[in-house]
Amino acid sequence: MKLRIAGALVILAAAPFALHPAADDPILGFDTASQAREVRWEQQMRAIPDAKHIGEFIKRYSDKPHMAGTPQSKQIAESILAQLREYGIDAHIEQFEALLPTPKTRLVEMTAPSKLRLKLEEPPIAGDKYSSDPGMVPTYNAYSADGDVTAPLVYVNYGLQADYDVLAGLGIDVKGKIVIARYGRSFRGMKPKIAKEHGAIGCIIYSDPRDDGYFQGDVFPKGPFRPEEGVQRGSLLDLSLYPGDPLSPGWASEPGSKRLPLSEAATMAKIPTMPISWGDAKPLLANLTGPVAPDSWRGAIPITYHLGPGATNVHMKLTMDNSTHPLYDVIARIPGTEFPDQWVLDGNHHDAWVHGASDPLSGASSLMETARTLSEMTRKGWRPKRSILFAFWDGEEFGLIGSTEWMEKHASELDQNLIAYFNTDSTGKGRFTISGSHTLEEFMREVSRDVNDPVSGKPLEGQGEFHIGALGSGSDYTPFLQHLGIASLDVRFAANDSGIYHSDYDDYDWFSHFSDTNFVYGRTLSAVHATALMRLADAPLMPFEFERFVSTVRRYTDEIQALPKAPKSLLAGVRAEIARVDVAASALNEAEVRAMPRLASAPPEKLAMVDRILFRTERSLTLDPGLPGRPWYRHRIYAPGKYTGYEAKTLPGVREPVEAGNIDEARQQAEQVVQVLRALNDRIAEATKLLGEL
Repeated sequence: MKLRIAGALVILAAAPFALHPAADDPILGFDTASQAREVRWEQQMRAIPDAKHIGEFIKRYSDKPHMAGTPQSKQIAESILAQLREYGIDAHIEQFEALLPTPKTRLVEMTAPSKLRLKLEEPPIAGDKYSSDPGMVPTYNAYSADGDVTAPLVYVNYGLQADYDVLAGLGIDVKGKIVIARYGRSFRGMKPKIAKEHGAIGCIIYSDPRDDGYFQGDVFPKGPFRPEEGVQRGSLLDLSLYPGDPLSPGWASEPGSKRLPLSEAATMAKIPTMPISWGDAKPLLANLTGPVAPDSWRGAIPITYHLGPGATNVHMKLTMDNSTHPLYDVIARIPGTEFPDQWVLDGNHHDAWVHGASDPLSGASSLMETARTLSEMTRKGWRPKRSILFAFWDGEEFGLIGSTEWMEKHASELDQNLIAYFNTDSTGKGRFTISGSHTLEEFMREVSRDVNDPVSGKPLEGQGEFHIGALGSGSDYTPFLQHLGIASLDVRFAANDSGIYHSDYDDYDWFSHFSDTNFVYGRTLSAVHATALMRLADAPLMPFEFERFVSTVRRYTDEIQALPKAPKSLLAGVRAEIARVDVAASALNEAEVRAMPRLASAPPEKLAMVDRILFRTERSLTLDPGLPGRPWYRHRIYAPGKYTGYEAKTLPGVREPVEAGNIDEARQQAEQVVQVLRALNDRIAEATKLLGEL
């Protein structure tokens, strides 16, 4: 396929990877001349990402388990560092340390009506050499409490607050009991948290085959889904309070730095908790008596699901080694030529629970290919105006630790210099998804318009209206968006890896057979990220847009107003301020249109002032103190829910009190939303005024 733009003949890669002719499609933030240059560079860039490199990266780095805090994780970081330097990119390692618990004693057994000790392990799979690796990480939940408890067992479905309400309605009390919950519907750390609040003394979490096993399709190795003895490891850290090292909330945990005593670690689980397979769960559930579970509570284990309590008694004994271990973040930089102290950052973690072919190496491989691609572009003569940074984080699986500690160390300069943060985590064959700051929604619509799906050959933008989702928590964007108020985006293809998520079987054999088998989705994702990074690095005018933000926040207010407990007047002030932001956003758009013909001749210092105001608008949406009961979360538009952990709650300071019936708190929080929207309005007006003076 050939396109002639501004007299240059550019030969593109295969059609599904092509750039659409951008001469007829304006790019936000670019005038005519700068857009022509940008299009020419982007066309050259899209010919560089190579699926072969992505496959080689995943195979190489998933060869051995490399959990954070182990020598293998350090080796991974050093190898990534060497690879970046081989590409000609300036890079270094920043070391932190954190509480990274590992198990010393793991025992779960049924003591009545018969005795049975659970296996608590994942056996090798025939034909998958990686699953017999002697360095496998034991099945456990990090940050579980120690404990030696024996009690009757109660089945609590997914362990949500609503599930306990159902149990209470049936007269079933979990106080003094051990609960068994299935994975899903909430972050795993919420399950022991809610169980403890209801008086439980232990928690078991299992993977039901209805959710990610044979009920969904063939299991590994025949298919992609979780086999009978597959176990999901994972952290229990209460991300709804704060991420990062639980012993250094609010400051970077480095060798020799201050640390809280273990007894003051607010984010650690308060009862012993263990993950098990459905194979181990089957005899526990099969021996339960009591009422038959409601229809929606019944999984796919071939038993009758009872709730208990009854004859089934369980003994749990857990002892953790609560030691501090080192973490290794790899940070790389392509320096900007005009504004080197304005940064765009793209990140993905490198640590894994075991081999981590999907989580995280599918995303880390795409990030490395993005770095290689842009480094190759510099050899072709392209130079970004602003600096582009790449980060390979450590300790994400334990609780976003590497990214949070790095943010805490560099918070002041990040606040001043960081334009936006991009994130991926795991990716794979699936639907293209974007979540994040809605001030960048129009920007990402254009990026998605200009890159094609690797299979259909159609624009990733898709048909119909384009929208991005909101971010809660669960990956490394959290400290940048939720604490500092830096515009952030999580951009990936939806990875259908639930069947081997956090298990021994997330390895190259599984990924190369059942996910992005020819690595073209990873290659396309690299092109998406590279396009976004180039545009933010080179745009004469920062491409933040606020009309989509206004319509999104209006929708959030409509959702809250529709809640049964919401008073009619609750959001009147918020709605009035949104209307003012809407007017300001329209005025800014008009000012940008008028200014575009003059951008090339505008005084650089004045244009730089406008850009700084625009990329700092997201900061306006944060406020101290933070959200009630969790001041670390400062963003007033997005936060993870108190009892979801991952899932976003929008306008959280208002929504959650309304859901809880605390209307006085909701009114107070609505006033704070008005305050941040007013600050945003002032920033937009300031940028509009400066644009008019160009």
